[in-house]
Amino acid sequence: MEGNSLTEGKITKSILLFALPLLIGNIFQQFYNVADTAIIGHVLGDHALAAIGASASIYSLVIGFAHGITNGFAVIIARYYGAKDDGNLKKSVAWTYALTAFVALFLTIMSMVLLHPVLVALKTPNDIISETERYLRIVLGGAVVTCFYNMFAALMRAIGNSKTPLYFLILSSAINVFLDILFVKYFGMGIGGAAIATVIAQIISVVLCAWFIIKKYRNLAFSINELERNPEMVKELSSMGLSMGLMMVVVSIGSVALQSAVNSLGTDIIAAHITARKVDDIFMLPLGSISISASTFASQNLGAGKHDRIRQGIVKCILIDWVWSAFAVVVIFLLGRQLIFLISGTDNAFVMDTANRYIRINIAFFFVLSVLLVLRSSLQGLGRKLVPVMGSGVELFFKFGAVGIITRKLGYFGVCILEPVIWIVCALMVLADFLVYIKKQR
Repeated sequence: MEGNSLTEGKITKSILLFALPLLIGNIFQQFYNVADTAIIGHVLGDHALAAIGASASIYSLVIGFAHGITNGFAVIIARYYGAKDDGNLKKSVAWTYALTAFVALFLTIMSMVLLHPVLVALKTPNDIISETERYLRIVLGGAVVTCFYNMFAALMRAIGNSKTPLYFLILSSAINVFLDILFVKYFGMGIGGAAIATVIAQIISVVLCAWFIIKKYRNLAFSINELERNPEMVKELSSMGLSMGLMMVVVSIGSVALQSAVNSLGTDIIAAHITARKVDDIFMLPLGSISISASTFASQNLGAGKHDRIRQGIVKCILIDWVWSAFAVVVIFLLGRQLIFLISGTDNAFVMDTANRYIRINIAFFFVLSVLLVLRSSLQGLGRKLVPVMGSGVELFFKFGAVGIITRKLGYFGVCILEPVIWIVCALMVLADFLVYIKKQR
């Protein structure tokens, strides 16, 4: 079998070498949206920036489900790879293609049908709702492309290759920025032009990934011969995929509910919130990269039967995240306002102050978020699906509570403190489940 095993060698080195390309790739993937935001903010102003901001939670809901479900498929593939079970590896890959195609079609149809009613239900302001809908119809119309990019990237990560998706993503990100400037600034296509640029760039990354897999990784290429009736394999893949996908959906539904509360606070708050989220998301990327690495690491080593190595790897992942969290806090408290201006281009003092308050509060709690993300992903990699999904349900409950209670009493400050409170509660839940796992293994 081709690929890179995470079951041998020094643990910290293995994790960092796997996570680094993944981190750089995530930065460039995030760059898609950041480029849209920055160019629109500088060229079209705060009104268009607010329209993009109102779309963020819905876009994250749809794409988050696609990302979660393909990562769930990859957990099963990584387990077969770690166990050196070539027969089941090929079967799981074939069914991953089939299930991803079904998910992509489902997401596209549902997005097109439900988009306008959802925007109305979220109390999207009348002065931006048409632009928000226009942007979303284009990017969600390309959901099939995003699904298959996430699938290809997850397949390669499952066998230890986190570098190749990065190379293609760098190229497509550069194309995205070029097309953003061309369509928005010079062709005058508005935020719709930014959406079209994003879809075109993602198509390029999918084509390149497919070409490379066919050429290099035959064990990851689609084979109709392996797509035989196999209820157990379909059940295993669907169970893990839906577990991780639904976990992302529940989290994103909570974010959609929270966005509704933000929308009710006015256009300036929406512009501040989307800018703050972009800064926050950038600094969160290393945490997400390490958590995905922890999931692949745990799954491969579970297949190899190396439980002591799993425990050591999880601890080291958390320590790596804590080092980054300390760095992030220092940067935000020293340079937060400059980063906000760089992304939004706003000279509105209220927008600047509001966004700065949000990122200072959120990033200070990254130490707690580190524990939550690493343990949640690792437990999924170990097949312990219940508690991570329950934790996401707790997050959903709190965020719906924010719509009805917290923001009415505390305004936008309630939005700022809500997620740190959720992280603390959910981190305690997954920590308890991890301790149960350790006790059982001993």
